[in-house]
Amino acid sequence: MIIDKNSPIPQYFQLQTWLLEQIEQGVFKPGDRIPTEAEFSKITGLARATIHQAIQNLVNMGLLVRKRRLGTFVLEKVAAPSNHKIVGLLIPDIRRGYAPVLARGVQDEAAKNNHSVILCDTDDLFVRADFHADRMIENSVSGVIFVPTAVSNMQNKKILDKFKQNDIPIVLVDRTLTYENIDQVTADNIKGAYEMTEYLIKRGHRRIAITLSTLISTERDRLEGYKKALDVYDIPFDEKLIFAHSGPFSEGRYIKIAERIYKSDLDITAVFTGHDRIALVFFAVAKKIGISIPDDISIIGYDDLDFTMISLTTMHQPIYEMGQESMKLIMSRIKGDLSEPQRIILESYLVERVSVKQI
Repeated sequence: MIIDKNSPIPQYFQLQTWLLEQIEQGVFKPGDRIPTEAEFSKITGLARATIHQAIQNLVNMGLLVRKRRLGTFVLEKVAAPSNHKIVGLLIPDIRRGYAPVLARGVQDEAAKNNHSVILCDTDDLFVRADFHADRMIENSVSGVIFVPTAVSNMQNKKILDKFKQNDIPIVLVDRTLTYENIDQVTADNIKGAYEMTEYLIKRGHRRIAITLSTLISTERDRLEGYKKALDVYDIPFDEKLIFAHSGPFSEGRYIKIAERIYKSDLDITAVFTGHDRIALVFFAVAKKIGISIPDDISIIGYDDLDFTMISLTTMHQPIYEMGQESMKLIMSRIKGDLSEPQRIILESYLVERVSVKQI
């Protein structure tokens, strides 16, 4: 067993995943005692608290049982009852971004249909999404609503295939997967980004930078909308104004990008940030180095998150409604709708605040 202490995946979760694999592969059979926390500490070098968390999570899941003075043992697997009125929701992080609003939309609609929701954070990591997918299948969820993780289409497809093989309907929400014939609920990100870029152009901006991740389908669409607006308004496309990367969101990464843009000699007058959390980083860096928004540079975002510390011009996304519509769609599948997969695209609208200067 190898614990990668440099991995972004929490160490308790690495141990938990390894233990689960040993149980599923029959290395640890029902009735077997697993190593003690002290023994695991010697093997892995992990702190006892970390080991305790991993084991306790499996105890809570009904896979292990602690017996006082005897140790921790593998339980006999009991088949979950069928026809659970439970829908699984896989989202990047319930604490940040749009996820809390999306989850509320799903839960409110589920309640109308006498269903409950199991909510699981993936942290935008395939390994966590894969782990939670297995647990949802074991617990016989009726259906799954899934925000694809910030990994390749091929890895996300592995998650989809697991549910399909178990005849569990699945709906993708917000992000989409290329060439996947599956139910999807999203917003028109190309149109929204076009309108945001057009807004800047009509306020005199020509040197408009954009920063986002090309790994995420919604952000790729926003880049396309940005380019389309430049083309329509006969503004030459400049590759130097594209500050894109192919990884998940990282504050550290965008701090560096913000510093590069603010200190560049590219005559940039406005920045289109791929979503509001990026914009928040740009505001923080600007404050730190003494740049005034919008007097020195204009900033726009995307999502219309509930920020109180900045007044950001942005594109309002129907996030709550995406949650509702995805739940309505999964309910129709649970009830036996066998029609062709649907792609529901919702409209967004621009919210004007004070982060853009007329020039």
